[in-house]
Amino acid sequence: AAALPNNRSAVESVEEYIQNIELLNSDPSLEAYRDHFRYRIKRYAEQKKLIEKHEGSLQEFAQGYKRFGFNREDGCIVYREWAPAAQEAEIIGDFNGWSGSGYKMEKNQFGVWFIRIPDSHGNPAIPHNSKVKFRFKHGNGVWIDRVPAWIKYATQDPTRFAAPYDGVYWDPPPHERYHFKHPRPPKPRAPRIYEAHVGMSGSEPRINTYKNFADDILPRIRANNYNTVQLMAVMEHSYYASFGYHVTNFFAASSKYGTPEDLKYLIDKAHGLGLQVLIDVVHSHASNNITDGLNGFDVGQSSQESYFHTGDQGYHRLWDSRLFNYGNWEVLRFLLSNLRWWIDEFKFDGFRFDGVASMLYHHHGINMSFSGYDAYFGEMTNVDAVVYLMLANDLIHGILPEATVIAEDVSGMPGLGRPVSEGGTGFDYRLAMGIPDKWIDNLKNRNDREWSVGDITWCLTNRRYSEKCIAYAESHDQSIVGDKTIAFLLMDEEMYAGMSCLAEASPVIQRGIALHKMIHFLTMALGGDGYLNFMGNEFGHPEWIDFPREGNGWSYDKCRRQWNLVDTDHLRYKFLNSFDRAMNDLDEKFEFLSSQKQIVSSTDENEKVIVFERGELVFVFNFHSENTYGGYKVGCDAPGKYRVALDSDSKEFGGYSRIQRGVDHFTSPEGIPGVAETNYKNRPNSFKVLSPPRTCQAYYRVQE
Repeated sequence: AAALPNNRSAVESVEEYIQNIELLNSDPSLEAYRDHFRYRIKRYAEQKKLIEKHEGSLQEFAQGYKRFGFNREDGCIVYREWAPAAQEAEIIGDFNGWSGSGYKMEKNQFGVWFIRIPDSHGNPAIPHNSKVKFRFKHGNGVWIDRVPAWIKYATQDPTRFAAPYDGVYWDPPPHERYHFKHPRPPKPRAPRIYEAHVGMSGSEPRINTYKNFADDILPRIRANNYNTVQLMAVMEHSYYASFGYHVTNFFAASSKYGTPEDLKYLIDKAHGLGLQVLIDVVHSHASNNITDGLNGFDVGQSSQESYFHTGDQGYHRLWDSRLFNYGNWEVLRFLLSNLRWWIDEFKFDGFRFDGVASMLYHHHGINMSFSGYDAYFGEMTNVDAVVYLMLANDLIHGILPEATVIAEDVSGMPGLGRPVSEGGTGFDYRLAMGIPDKWIDNLKNRNDREWSVGDITWCLTNRRYSEKCIAYAESHDQSIVGDKTIAFLLMDEEMYAGMSCLAEASPVIQRGIALHKMIHFLTMALGGDGYLNFMGNEFGHPEWIDFPREGNGWSYDKCRRQWNLVDTDHLRYKFLNSFDRAMNDLDEKFEFLSSQKQIVSSTDENEKVIVFERGELVFVFNFHSENTYGGYKVGCDAPGKYRVALDSDSKEFGGYSRIQRGVDHFTSPEGIPGVAETNYKNRPNSFKVLSPPRTCQAYYRVQE
């Protein structure tokens, strides 16, 4: 039973685990794919058993960073590098004048090169914060220099334009190391995630720092009552405009924003504020950079001697990047150790795995619609990648049971969000990626009268209820150049002059502010089991994101956040920000996001009204552009007295306060209790409300 996941009973055998797959018992429609699930589970169990046999345990296997790369051992620096294709190898750097003649490395039977460098006069032979490279000769006799694969810091020469990154030996003396002061906060019942990019988080047109983010941005996130921060672009990437998705150095915290110690300061400060911190981890592909990336170790060798597959199998044609061979022992060591490194060294609380759909299928999801279960389970499924993800989730939750792990999977593969012990892939949540597409489609292609409240509701509720989702109306994806934020789609150029409270709002601004609140609140309340917002969208940040590039004259103007807009009291951005905070406060108080109770009682296409219950609350959304409904009948579950908990029309949110706060709404019984067809829209009770156009309200039942 050793090869079973950590939360599986030790008395069960591997064979019982394979035969009794709980995921199939809970979803009979998956029964037709039992053989596929048996195969992938058998592969996972066998792989884990092999790791335990040869490496001790999965958790020990994932401490590769204590053996590979640079480590201190018995008065020496020991450097190890897996490079089976190399014929000869040496270590070079500032410490030896970039001459490796006296620093030849030895190779073991597994293709691992190593060297032991004794201390000099009691000091490490390689000084902290000095440059190093791995020099090796491959089959054609050519010597090449590469950044070590396990390097923990990499920097760029600021005096050279587009200079490649250099590996840096990072081992600060004790007094320069950051020492964590705060414990990890408890895992929230439902994550309210603030997606952030450190580099573009400042107001000034330049790259911001870890320290500035910690001191200036974290308090804003806490003030708006988010409980989780998701950091993008932390893993080192040479091309800034890749948004961090073309990783060059997997164990290095990006030097663009500061040092590894600065990042630890940020995470510790977040913990002190009660915020969990997730890292955007990219294990779906790697930068194809040769001089400063992992791809530099590929010199045409076979796939078993490389981090990547060979030929087309090892190249993503849309992303122009390299694809890992997840069946390779050393690739598994590298990637699993990478996950543990971020947890152990930096105290991250979990991960958002990027590009999971690309990993799950040999076709990488390119031009696929994923209609029907056959698309998920068959010859096109990359079982090596599925096994890796099962091992990864097993590892993460074994080390850190409180971890939050999210999959960015556009395909919707069933079982992805169920525990490994049930035959699932083990993620806690998946991103509900269809929701922002629905909002963008409506905003771009339909006038308000053509919006179908039934269609919107179906999109928000169309998910596997046994697998948790993170809902979002927009993320960084919707803000990139060529697209627009929801606020800018709604109000466009009128935002430049029309957001002042000193003048009456134009119809465009009125509509924009009203719908911005409704879209985000409906997404949060109905779309999933957690909520995500991208930095700045909480207050309707205008325009788009455009990283410095040749096409814009290397400008940072659109690669920053204009916090002055929300901080200026006479601008209307403050209303959207206040409503965002109120949404989070509402979940903090009533915990509706974590509730399994979700009942939609009405989607009226003529009235443009959606009524539903989530947890203890009753929600009413009126998308009509003109109609006010007085005495509007709303179905509910529990009898009693209801009051407004949140009203988007309040003046503090830029509304008109047409609904009185503190008014009691008494219920009336509807039909025979327990006989749905006699009830009002299948609800046993009802109460009446006022519903102004383009507003939404949440009602709570008063506890006597």
